[in-house]
Amino acid sequence: MTYASSTTGLLLAAGRGTRFDPTGLQNKLLTPLPDGTPVACAAAHALLSVLPHVTAVVRPGAEALAHALNDAGCDVVFSTDAERGMGASLAAAIRATAQAEGWVVALADMPWIAPATIEAVARGVDGGASVVAPIYRGRRGHPVGFGAMHLDALSSLDGDVGARSILETAEVTAFEVDDAGVLADIDTYTDLHRQR
Repeated sequence: MTYASSTTGLLLAAGRGTRFDPTGLQNKLLTPLPDGTPVACAAAHALLSVLPHVTAVVRPGAEALAHALNDAGCDVVFSTDAERGMGASLAAAIRATAQAEGWVVALADMPWIAPATIEAVARGVDGGASVVAPIYRGRRGHPVGFGAMHLDALSSLDGDVGARSILETAEVTAFEVDDAGVLADIDTYTDLHRQR
């Protein structure tokens, strides 16, 4: 880590992943990528390569995932409201890190985001931007950075729309990247073998 960011990384890892395994028996976030790294740990390592503090949010009952993410270097919080959706999970992570000077929010099923992209988002937040997001071929991707001025709005999110309401009303600093990883999530077994 060469850039010392003051933002906190948040890794959202509380989803059920039912498109990956409708039975719910296989946690896609613990499924190994071709190099053997579990999906969520690869996403965590990318964040931790740039950000000094990363908090992951998981659902109750996902102890194996919590241990893996803790071993990867993340602080872990359990969201008892995870069933209500991504907004509730994000709010739990924000409340657990309310003292942060800003946040870089990433999804645990997106393991191929380049550290350079994460650093660019963090630099934007550190520089005082309200919201920062990468754009790849005209589409906004992840991670998304939020300044501390959004603490109240983020900590009161609920449901499954995530921070969409903030993204629609705040000034978003967007920048083009040559990083397809900002759009590449893992929904199926086939996705595990996508190239970075």
